[in-house]
Amino acid sequence: MLILSDKDKIFFSVRADREYLEGTTASGKTTKGITKFMSLVANSSKKYHLIAGADIGTVEKNVINSELGLLIQFKGLVEYNGKGTSNNKIPHIVYDTNKGEKIIYVVGYGDKKRWEKVLGGQVGCVFIDECNIADMEFMREVSHRCEYMMTTSNPDNPNLPIYSEFINRSRPLKIYKDKYPKELMKQIMTGSPVKGWLHWYFTFDDNASLTEEEIQKKKNAVAPGTKMYKNKILGLRGKSTGLVFSNFDKNVHVISKEEAKKKKFEYFSVGLDTSYSQKSKDTISMLFIGITDKREIIVLDERIYNNKDLNNPIAPSDTVKNLIEFLDRNQNEWGLARNVFIDSADQATITELKKYKRTHPCIYVFNDAYKQIKIIDRINLQLGWLHINKYLVVDTCINHITELETYSWQEDKDNTPEDCNDHTINASQYAWIPYKDKIGVEEKNDKDITIRYENKFIR
Repeated sequence: MLILSDKDKIFFSVRADREYLEGTTASGKTTKGITKFMSLVANSSKKYHLIAGADIGTVEKNVINSELGLLIQFKGLVEYNGKGTSNNKIPHIVYDTNKGEKIIYVVGYGDKKRWEKVLGGQVGCVFIDECNIADMEFMREVSHRCEYMMTTSNPDNPNLPIYSEFINRSRPLKIYKDKYPKELMKQIMTGSPVKGWLHWYFTFDDNASLTEEEIQKKKNAVAPGTKMYKNKILGLRGKSTGLVFSNFDKNVHVISKEEAKKKKFEYFSVGLDTSYSQKSKDTISMLFIGITDKREIIVLDERIYNNKDLNNPIAPSDTVKNLIEFLDRNQNEWGLARNVFIDSADQATITELKKYKRTHPCIYVFNDAYKQIKIIDRINLQLGWLHINKYLVVDTCINHITELETYSWQEDKDNTPEDCNDHTINASQYAWIPYKDKIGVEEKNDKDITIRYENKFIR
């Protein structure tokens, strides 16, 4: 028997054109999703419908034969023909409803020949299990051939096209918007909303069949701070393998502005990385960092632009104005960062900054970023600082946090990161490279080490 939470009751009462179900493991997404899907099939004027997953076996395991799956919940009303019939070779479910017999095809989105046969014409309702791993050609094709679509998804790499093309174009109900994790809500809001597309975020607390003890056991089974914990327990997106900063842990390395205000800062610096392309997701990224008397580096503020999202694209002259405002604001809040380090490959912006300095009273010094330190060496430094908790980020710097959680290694090249999700990371590096000797563990010369050792030995 399906036990409903308060959110479940609202979920079943609401109607939409597209519904995207996302969240933690064991939140009941598939169980409640397939139940609502079947009620929509029963009331549809269409005869033919579709359930899709990675392959037939996965659909059978997750949707059809599971503990509260389709065959249990609709016992006596459905007949599953897993190998098809003599008249219909494609695996399908026959559903006996008040509006007559409905046929629900079952396909794997990896089997193009089979799903192309099903999608030769229009279908009524579509249920897609784990759409985050679905073939995008299938998703695009099925989307315009159905009246209604519901998907479930496990948290995954936020840069997958499934998010930008589908899930991030949906929106939650207003009553739940403030209850979303800020990180997830920000990612969803990057997409252009489509009327009638609804997003649902479910957690353990929305599965009324789970006891507090069962929930705690599931949480205890995964180590906090790991990517699996983030994906499965927190229900947040994030690439789980191949991460560059695999030891970054938001619970340890992200602090509030109030906590940062209690620190004593000795240096401030700013990094600027630019990309003016209107065709890519690359950004213009400004990062304001501080270095404390405890040899910590703290990312205090960020400002990010993407020309792809703007009707009036930003030019280098606009970046000058935005950068000066960014510097002045942070000087008032944190302290003066006289030196700004700009991507040396962007001489257009550097030229505009120098022109500004010639024509305006300006305390700031604009420098070419020092790039002689190899990327792999920069990464190793940051990994070391993260390991000893000397690299911290204020929680309002959402873009930098997101990049730290998604910046990944190339799969086909050894020790080479991907050329994406790295603009705030580059800006951070430009800012701290000149001060790297002031961060982390203080290096001692051989004489100091010997004295300490001898004193300890004497004692």
